Amino acid sequence: MTTRLVSNWYKTPPWLFSLCLILAAVITASILFLEPLLRQIPLLPDAGAAWYYWQLPEPTWLTRASAWGGYLLHQLFIWSVIVWAQRHRNALADRHRLHAINYIALGGTLAFVALHYLQTALFYDGLAQDVSVFSSQASVVMLLVVVLIIETPRRGLIMGRGKSRFTNIRPILIRYHGYYFAWAITYTFWFHPMETTFGHLLGFFYTFMLFIQAGFIFTRVHTNRYWTLLLEVGVLVHGVSVALIAGQEFWPMFAFGFALIFMLTQMYGIDLNRFWRISLWLLFLLLLGLVYSQRGWQYSSEILRIPVIDYVLVFILAAMINLFSKRRLKPS
Repeated sequence: MTTRLVSNWYKTPPWLFSLCLILAAVITASILFLEPLLRQIPLLPDAGAAWYYWQLPEPTWLTRASAWGGYLLHQLFIWSVIVWAQRHRNALADRHRLHAINYIALGGTLAFVALHYLQTALFYDGLAQDVSVFSSQASVVMLLVVVLIIETPRRGLIMGRGKSRFTNIRPILIRYHGYYFAWAITYTFWFHPMETTFGHLLGFFYTFMLFIQAGFIFTRVHTNRYWTLLLEVGVLVHGVSVALIAGQEFWPMFAFGFALIFMLTQMYGIDLNRFWRISLWLLFLLLLGLVYSQRGWQYSSEILRIPVIDYVLVFILAAMINLFSKRRLKPS
């Protein structure tokens, strides 16, 4: 099964997917060339968790217009791609090859990445100047929650169980999830200036991978379970790295929190036999013991925060969609 799945994936031009990943890495590295310009920008002292450090002390209408203008154009572009693709889905029925819309999506994304690069060099500020720092984080959290719901009929919600849940709302999410995902990714991309800290660089590379996923809409790449799983667990690497760089002692909350979601749900979406699942659980428990024997077991409950929040949001969102769909279908 695995061989057949990977074979189907690579019936699309493998060179283009590889090129996209290479370009993502090269562009991420090229952000370092902005370092001399960025160091000349004065920043206000850090004011805590609710404060976004990387923003101009005195923004102007031009700096704001550069960020919001670039974002809105990028957002309209990517939404237009989705609208066109859905309206012409019959012409895109062959998922084993790329279509013109894929080249347009990928090329347009590259152009807007270059625009944000130039905008950072000239004006610096991102959307963070005018919106809450938590809005960007929340947008990504909800993206992951939507993925949990969409994938439930295939891999279950907890340890392979619950596959019959959410089957009634899955078609709704399949049809409309692209619009939300496109907003969350694009909004987050323009939220930050292209800063050169390791956390920013890792975040931008992760964002580029999500843009690549969007660009391969209506192809086997877009639905390849190993690629999509990599995108899901990427938030673990990013969250832990940012916490470590910031010197935050609660980095295990991100590491074991997201890892627990993988253990409970995500690993049931790939072909792992009983031996490998047990082995992963033993490794998880071993690392958990090693870390919290040093950190202190009184902090171990923190690993439940992220899974509890995500699974609770899954049921809240599912209930809201159910309620909305029933009202919509209710005869007047």
